[in-house]
Amino acid sequence: MQVEMTIKGLMVDPVTHMPIIILRDREGQRVLPIWVGIFEANAIALQMENISTPRPMTHDLLRHAIEDLGGTVTKIVIADLRDNTFFALIHVQTATDSLAIDARPSDAIALALRAQAPIFVEESVIDNAKGIDFGADRADSERLQKWLESLDPEELGKYKM
Repeated sequence: MQVEMTIKGLMVDPVTHMPIIILRDREGQRVLPIWVGIFEANAIALQMENISTPRPMTHDLLRHAIEDLGGTVTKIVIADLRDNTFFALIHVQTATDSLAIDARPSDAIALALRAQAPIFVEESVIDNAKGIDFGADRADSERLQKWLESLDPEELGKYKM
């Protein structure tokens, strides 16, 4: 089953200092952190802040190409979690076909924001993410898990480039 989620924030992990996208379900019951690269976080932050760039960024180019070819991004799905790596699918509908295109979650989310497409996560991914090895030592991993669980909605969105 797929759970629709929204971006509740873009923050910097206090342990690894890497950007994290915080997804939360509509009821506010489940949270999914996804670590992303700096450039991907920047692309997402620009769109979240409605900041225009003088030239199209890669995700703008992809959206334009899909639309110019007669397609529509209908949704993105964070579809799998293997070896601490998330996998996403970009669902595109054309006049004659439905496509599911493999993508990194950060790229899929950046495109979803630009295409105003919903973001879904497979329920199994949310369940399996609870056991993610955060790559730090055990104490840091436990501290990060507690920090994620205690996030105040007012703190979300504090990402700075």
